[in-house]
Amino acid sequence: MIVFNGIEAVTSDFRGAFVTVGNFDGVHLSHQYICRKLSAEAKQAGAKSIVITFNPHPKMILHPDIRPFYLITTIEERLKLIEECSIDAVAVIPFTKEYSRTSAQQFVEKDMVGKLEIKKIIIGHDYTFGHGKSGTSDYLIAAGREHNFAVEVVDAFKVGDDIVSSTLIRNLLLAGNVKKASALLGRWYNVAGVVEKGHGRGVELGFPTANLRAQKELIPAAGIYAVYAFRQGKRYQAAVNIGVKPTFADYVSTFEVFLLDFSGELLGETIDVHFVEKLRDIVKFDGPESLKKQIAADVEKTRTLLL
Repeated sequence: MIVFNGIEAVTSDFRGAFVTVGNFDGVHLSHQYICRKLSAEAKQAGAKSIVITFNPHPKMILHPDIRPFYLITTIEERLKLIEECSIDAVAVIPFTKEYSRTSAQQFVEKDMVGKLEIKKIIIGHDYTFGHGKSGTSDYLIAAGREHNFAVEVVDAFKVGDDIVSSTLIRNLLLAGNVKKASALLGRWYNVAGVVEKGHGRGVELGFPTANLRAQKELIPAAGIYAVYAFRQGKRYQAAVNIGVKPTFADYVSTFEVFLLDFSGELLGETIDVHFVEKLRDIVKFDGPESLKKQIAADVEKTRTLLL
């Protein structure tokens, strides 16, 4: 897959492409459906497929007061996941305040028609674009008739009764429901982090944990989780503790992972944590021994869940 920095960088061999446009944060099941549909239809027509997306996310520029704004995927993850849908190219538009003033008409006539000479565009049922969100599906269909390109609006993608959306997935993760979030993503939600020096309490309890400096702001709710941890290309069963340690009167929230059946030094390494299921909430125990017994039970439950 080719990655272009902006529409102007797209090469002439991509003229006549089939395109889709969106933020694609999470590249969840609905995004995947659109991208795979785009790829398949483009191939059938003998055309190229292009996903047009934005970086940073428009909300981070238009609403900087909303902090933190939780992104499900990094831009690197987004591109990798789009590539897995067999897309030929992605055009990443650098989103700025100035670019936000681009009207829907300018975007269609200058970029879609003038630069790309698109044959077809596929969009989600609720997607809007352009200054003031004037680029509705109705506008796009009318523009397609005028400029001779096809438009397809994809219906809401559902899993059970839930319409799959990035907002819903964010909310599920923030509530600790990683299992349902994964069902909508089509994969486990992941957070990578670099191992930093901790207080060593895990060692004292017989369960040495690695304290992670997370590389994303979107961390699931406080609690204990069964996870898979990826380190140096190897997958480990693991348990994660997110939150404070009330048993020790330590109210600084941390993100710690215990790799089952592992011994060795991890300081400075990157571990990618994939969340499978929440085991329990954070609770205060009457002392280290009670906590130690509960951790042992958590580890056994993790082994059972991750078989």
